[in-house]
Parts: sequence; C-alpha cells; structure tokens
Amino acid sequence: MTALVNAIVMLGMLLIIPMGLRLIDDPVPQRLARLWPWLSIPGAVALWLPRGTLSTALASVYAIGTMALALGAPARLRRTRSLAPAEIATLTALASPAVAGVALVAERSGHRLFGFELEMLALTVPHFHFAGFTAALVAGLVCRAVTHAPLSRFAALSVPFGTLLVLAGYFVNDETELAGALVLTAGMWAVALLTWREIRPGSGRLNRALLGVSAASLAATMVLALCWAVGEVTGLPHPSLTWMAATHGIGNALGFGLCSVLAWQRLGRTPGAGRGAPAPVHDARETHDARDTHRAGTV
Repeated sequence: MTALVNAIVMLGMLLIIPMGLRLIDDPVPQRLARLWPWLSIPGAVALWLPRGTLSTALASVYAIGTMALALGAPARLRRTRSLAPAEIATLTALASPAVAGVALVAERSGHRLFGFELEMLALTVPHFHFAGFTAALVAGLVCRAVTHAPLSRFAALSVPFGTLLVLAGYFVNDETELAGALVLTAGMWAVALLTWREIRPGSGRLNRALLGVSAASLAATMVLALCWAVGEVTGLPHPSLTWMAATHGIGNALGFGLCSVLAWQRLGRTPGAGRGAPAPVHDARETHDARDTHRAGTV
C-alpha cells in the first residue's frame, strides 16, 4: 500500500496543487504556483526515502511551501472581506495542504504526532491534498460558475465543513468522523451533479469527457468512503485501507482530481472578464455554442 499511496501523493504534490493554484486569482497562490516545483520535488523525494533526518528535511521544505500557501488564506480574506460560500471553499483549499505538510514531516521523522499511528499520518497526506485542496477548490469554482443554483452554495459550504468534521473526528471519535464523511459526501455529490448537468454540456468534446469522468468518479468513490466510515463505527464489513487506496484513492486522484483541474484550466477565463471577477458559467440550457468552451474561470 505504501508505494500506491506515495504515487497518489506525488500526483497531488507535483501536478494537482500547482495546476489548481493557477485557477485561483490571487497573488499569493499565483506566485507559489511558479515556485511549487522547488517545494514539491523535495517532498516527493522524501516519500521514497527511509524515515530519518534526510527525509524529514526534504519533507520540511514541502511543509514550508504549504504553510506559505495557508498564510495566503488570511491575506485573501483581508483583501476580499468576503465569507460567501465560494470564498469559504477557496480559503479551505488554501489552508488544507498545510495539514498534509505537517503530517508528512511527522510521519517521515517517525514521530507519532498527537499520538496518531504513522500509517494514519501517511494517509492524512493524500486526504488533505484531494478531499481538502482539490475538492474545496472545485466546489468554489462550481459555486462561482453556477450562480443560479442554491445547490452550488450548499456544495461550497458542505465540502469545507465536512473536511473540518473529518479532521475533528481524528481527535474526537469515529462518530464525528462519520458525520464529516456524510457531510463531505453530500457536498461532493452536489459538485458532481452540478458538474454533470450545468458545466459539462456545451463545453467542448474533450472537456465534456474530462468533466464527465470527474463527476462519475465522485459518485462512485464517495460511496466507498461512506462504506469505510460506516464500517469503522459499526463494525460492519467494509473495505480495507489497502483496498480503499486502490479504489477510492486512485479514483479521487486521477478520475476526480486530475480530470477536474485539467478541465477547468481548459475552460479558462471568458474574454473580457476582469481580473478578480471570475467569469460565470452560463446556464448550460441557454446555449450549446462552441464559445462556451471559454466559459469558466478562476476563483
């Protein structure tokens, strides 16, 4: 399982986060996106080294980058002075990788941070790359794009709240973690539904394929997440962590994460939309014109 989890984490470090940062119209993530290879490559190397001083030092380089990204959240809040649902999702995306960075340093050093097993710390790293950063980022993009649907605001709020509840469950009990999984699943299913119904139509053949895979992956992988969370609380049969990494983990990383950020980058910014004013995705029922290929944007 270690090799598989490491490969998933590397995808998040090296591709998903820098691509996602370019979708955030804010000076801090934009600057960090250009610097990210210098921060993420040491972290990726640390994954494959034995635990010890060298791997801890390399992981610390990556953690410093995630901390710098997290500091961009209060800076953005001061600039926007907004706690709209889409903004809450974006702030969550900026802060989440720092949790992964701290967990990575602790795991590479062999330190049971807060008493957690090293295996749990290792699994926290991909969780906060994909359920934390990627899911919150995409929920924010969807919320800004589909302004006419109350479900988009629900998604933008429930994804961050569910992620926070899951984190709280690590410290409180399995029931709290299950509650977080339920809320997070509801939010991600809302993202999947809106992506499929409102954003995918009329977005160009390749984007329709990417967004379709993204939505379908969420629908399937979050069922697995619920099965695992329910099984942990009730003792009912449920997938093992190895099986979850091979199914839920790969599905979220490749099917949802990579396909989503690729599609949103391709959608781009509508010509003429001002910087700092994300171009809304028009209701897909209004037009299927090829110009809609450009109808998305940044948060």
